[in-house]
Amino acid sequence: MIHPTAVIHPKAQLDSTVQVGPHAVIDAGVEVGPRCIIGPHAYLTGHTKIGADNKFFAGCVIGEAPQDLKYKGAPSGLKVGDFNVFRECVTVHRANLESDQTVIGSHNLLMGCCHIAHDCRLGNYVIVANGALVGGHVHIDNRVLISGNCLVHQFVRVGTLAMMQGGSAISKDLPPFTVARGDNTVCGLNTIGLRRAGLSPANRLELKQLYHALFRSKLNLRKAVAAARGKFSGECAKLMLDFIEASKRGVCFDGGNTESDQEEPD
Repeated sequence: MIHPTAVIHPKAQLDSTVQVGPHAVIDAGVEVGPRCIIGPHAYLTGHTKIGADNKFFAGCVIGEAPQDLKYKGAPSGLKVGDFNVFRECVTVHRANLESDQTVIGSHNLLMGCCHIAHDCRLGNYVIVANGALVGGHVHIDNRVLISGNCLVHQFVRVGTLAMMQGGSAISKDLPPFTVARGDNTVCGLNTIGLRRAGLSPANRLELKQLYHALFRSKLNLRKAVAAARGKFSGECAKLMLDFIEASKRGVCFDGGNTESDQEEPD
């Protein structure tokens, strides 16, 4: 199960079912759970705890030190859940401080050459496509899709079932269920994603009405949120309103293009 050219520190803890490819390197402090597959030339380091059934393709660097001038060599950590896929040359860095962790949830797909920086937290069923760059301390909720070559500024939050179109960039929070296009703009709801996630037509209709009330009314966003509290009571609507109210960086604004806000028939 372990290729003879692999270099594994004696203190690394690997389940007996783990497969390790040629020239992979696994440092002390790394724990790898059952049925993980570590491809050729992958490098696992730091205080990294990895769950079950993860796949690491060629050239991954998982748990390396933060690219942060404030980092002083603390034995910080990275925690990885189950059933994740890390494609070729993905980089995921551990946290800045010993007391913190970078966290990757479960069932995520990180495509080739994307980067997840220190202290990030990814939920479950997240897709980060090729070449996307996610800065430090970013929080990405469940079922988010970040398309190819996207840029996510540090400390940004990305809400549940949000989507970033290819090449888009955000330095403000991206609300749940919305689609980012260009720089810090949204262009409607992620209607296809909502349908695939099983949201009912009634929930999708309420979200569409809420989106228009928040982003396409003549009210400023704070007043629009306050007004919407009395009109929209669904769970998804509450999630979007709570997300916006909790924002410290501000949220992406509507770019005026309604193309991706068109509801498709069931």
